Amino acid sequence: MKVSAIIPAAGQGTRMVSSTAKQYLLLNGQPILHHTLTAFENCGTIDSVTLVVPQSDLEQARKKWDYPIVKNVIAGGKERQDSVYNGFQAIDADTEIVIVHDGVRPFTTADMISRSIEAAEKYGAAITAIPVSDTIKQADNEKFVTRTLDRSGLWRVQTPQAFQYAVLNEAFQKAVRDSFYGTDEGSLLEHAGKKLKIIMGSELNIKITRPEDLILGEGILSRGNFEGG
Repeated sequence: MKVSAIIPAAGQGTRMVSSTAKQYLLLNGQPILHHTLTAFENCGTIDSVTLVVPQSDLEQARKKWDYPIVKNVIAGGKERQDSVYNGFQAIDADTEIVIVHDGVRPFTTADMISRSIEAAEKYGAAITAIPVSDTIKQADNEKFVTRTLDRSGLWRVQTPQAFQYAVLNEAFQKAVRDSFYGTDEGSLLEHAGKKLKIIMGSELNIKITRPEDLILGEGILSRGNFEGG
């Protein structure tokens, strides 16, 4: 079974309040993206990675990220969905399973990746997520609470997300026709009326988007233990 991964790393990271794009910020002396690519390099279930970077970084990135697992380094688009679609168009047509993973989520594990692939092979599409444990409030525009939501059945979505090639292709094509944009690839499957299987992620599988996330990331690395659920 041929498995191709798409790793979008084309964001500018405005919430990080840094002149350096968040994927290039350092964790334990190495760029965040290095840790992410290393996880995919070492997992043993991925045939190739298509890395999506900002257009302005393209030439330099093709030299810097010349890892054995990285087959393509291409330019991203205006939105994350555009970047992933660019990556999707670049992968081999004989791919059976496509796995998408955030470039700034460096603590995924081989177990999460393999379980995502297995679930996509069986069900067509799978997303990694963790159950909501906090109390969830809904508020109005002035930040006054209007009600407390029932958190049972609510999940916080992560990546990796994995899909049969044909299923994701159909979802992308419908999204293009409808000018629909979702916050993740799972949203595209929902829009296309497809089922999504949830697999358990991990609280350690954090997405590094704010300065405090770097502190958490350093803590995870310092413990030498980030094997997720």
